[in-house]
Amino acid sequence: MRNCTVVRVFTVGDSGGNPLGVVTDSTGLDSSTMQQIAADLGFSETTFTEWAEGETPSLRIFTPAAEMPFAGHPLVGTAWVLNRIAPVTTLQIQIGEVSVRFEDDLVWVGPPPIDQPVQSVPVTEAEALGVPATRAWRVEVPSDYLVAEVRSEADLLAARPDADALSEAVHGLYVFTGRRLTRSRFFAPRLGVYEDPATGSAAVALCAVLRTLGVESGTEQIVQGLPGALSEIRMTWDGLKVELGGTVVLDEVRDLPR
Repeated sequence: MRNCTVVRVFTVGDSGGNPLGVVTDSTGLDSSTMQQIAADLGFSETTFTEWAEGETPSLRIFTPAAEMPFAGHPLVGTAWVLNRIAPVTTLQIQIGEVSVRFEDDLVWVGPPPIDQPVQSVPVTEAEALGVPATRAWRVEVPSDYLVAEVRSEADLLAARPDADALSEAVHGLYVFTGRRLTRSRFFAPRLGVYEDPATGSAAVALCAVLRTLGVESGTEQIVQGLPGALSEIRMTWDGLKVELGGTVVLDEVRDLPR
């Protein structure tokens, strides 16, 4: 029987975080079956690993609706799960090799140093989706994200983007306020997830925006989500080198029917 390890990634202590399904043995599964398993599980992402002894684990990442070339919380969670089986220092995904390191209770992953295109856009793009932005950018990570800065946490918490309009406009909408301690939310109905509890790829998009604004290096503590279900993402960067860090909590191991 094939199983799926269910963890929560980017937790705040033992609470919150983003659920993830990790299938450590994808032998014999084709793309359509992986997609169906991810849809049945219903997590924002599920990963499937191919891992021969002595080789770098290769990951495929699926939302309930589509395969993703890159996503942050699946990398952190999968690295944690695989490291319980054998030491892991790198992962392979569609866009390249990801570094992995462990520091106390934090798992850190470093995606390939790719220069994500950033384009400043009129705030009307965000306003059309129901977000009162003060600045806005389009960023490719490589998925197409709209990054919108709002004036206050009250504006952030009040955001209720229109799902249909958002699905037509971009892969995802990242709304944030503040620096150093950043509050954020992320919406991606096109990917089968109206609101995602923690989004590492969106943090990388924010990093690309900050570099565009002249902040070439730094650290961020990002608290994402709604009160009562918060997630915490650590991010450091120096030029194009970015690392995402967070904690992981084991919830359960499920048997899969496939």
